[in-house]
Formats: sequence, structure tokens, C-alpha cells
Amino acid sequence: MEAELFKLSENVSEREVLDLVRKLNNDEKIDGFIVQLPLPKQVNSEKVIESLDPKKDVDGFHPVNMGKVMAGIDGLRPATPSGIMRLLDEYNVNLEGANAVVVGRSNIVGKPIAMMLLQRNSTVSICHSKTKNIEEYTQNADVLVVAVGKPGLITKGMVKQGAYVVDVGTTRVDGKLKGDVCEDVKEKANLSPVPGGVGPLTVAMLLWNTLKAAKTKADK
Repeated sequence: MEAELFKLSENVSEREVLDLVRKLNNDEKIDGFIVQLPLPKQVNSEKVIESLDPKKDVDGFHPVNMGKVMAGIDGLRPATPSGIMRLLDEYNVNLEGANAVVVGRSNIVGKPIAMMLLQRNSTVSICHSKTKNIEEYTQNADVLVVAVGKPGLITKGMVKQGAYVVDVGTTRVDGKLKGDVCEDVKEKANLSPVPGGVGPLTVAMLLWNTLKAAKTKADK
């Protein structure tokens, strides 16, 4: 697998970004690519994502690919949620009938992971900044996925004994990466590390999606 980096100036215009996306869409040698987010304020991220060829969108953010997640149709699924599902499967976590709580409702993680857990027959609750008494949800979770970007949001007292907790948060504090979940949670639950947990899995699933995109193209 070969890779190429297209590095643009922070002052880049929206037209330049869209032109590059169009070029990559039409390049037969390229099977898949991502647009690294966030983009500079003068560039409309939604417009850029919608301009991607869904068949090359290995981040899985195009509305077509997000729609397939909602409908339970196979396709290029968002990399981080896919990595979380692979992690849970690797540790043989029984998702059928499990109480699954997702803290965070972003299009990148929260919404798609909720749909993926629902498709595996978990009972899913989505919590967010407006949720009242959030601990009433988290304390009852067999599987807890936290993707907010607020260090130390989930404390030991908010987690059920023996639960599986996946920490997606990565915030740099005093030069160190911190997750959304306090480290002492691992004393009573199964906790993914930050760093070294979901991050490497996201990269792995990006490569997996690229391979899948190449195979799909080759089969046609």
C-alpha cells in the first residue's frame, strides 16, 4: 500500500481544497483518501466532505456512507467506531442485550457507534451536554463509550463494576494526552488506555477501509 500526503497552506481557499478533492476522486491510481479535519475556518467542512467520492471516502464521513451505517448496509464505515467494535469483539464482549451507553453525539464517533451497537442488539442510550443526571445512565452501562474531549469527565463512581469502558477522548494537558475517563476507573472496570487504545485502531481501520475500497473497485 502506497501513501501520498498533500499538505496545503492554512490560508488555502475552499476552491483549492475542492479542486484537489475532485482531482483525487478522478485519479484511477488512488483507491481511497481522507481529508484531515478540522479544516481552516474559511473552508466549509461539510461542503468538502460532500464533494468526496463515497467509494473513496475511507474516513466514512460522506452522507452516503453515514446513511449506510444508519440502514445497517455494508460499506465504508467511520474508522473510529469500527475500531471500537473490533476492540469489543477481540475481548469477546457480549453485546446482545447489553446496556450500552454512548457519551457524546458527534457525527464522527457518537452517532455511528450508537447505530453499530444497536445493530448488534444492544440497548443503547446516547448522553450529551444537555443530559440530566448522566451518572444514572453510566452506572447502569455494561458497555460505556465516551467521546467528548473533556478530561476526567467520567469518574470511578460513575461506572458499573466489571463494565467495559472505551475512552475515545484525547486532550493534551500539560504536554500529556488525557482521556475523558479517570484512570482509577480501571480498578473496577475494563478500561481502554489513552494513548495507545482507540487511536491505533482508528489507523488500522483506515487501512482496512482502503483495502476494502480497492477490492470493491477491482471486483467491478
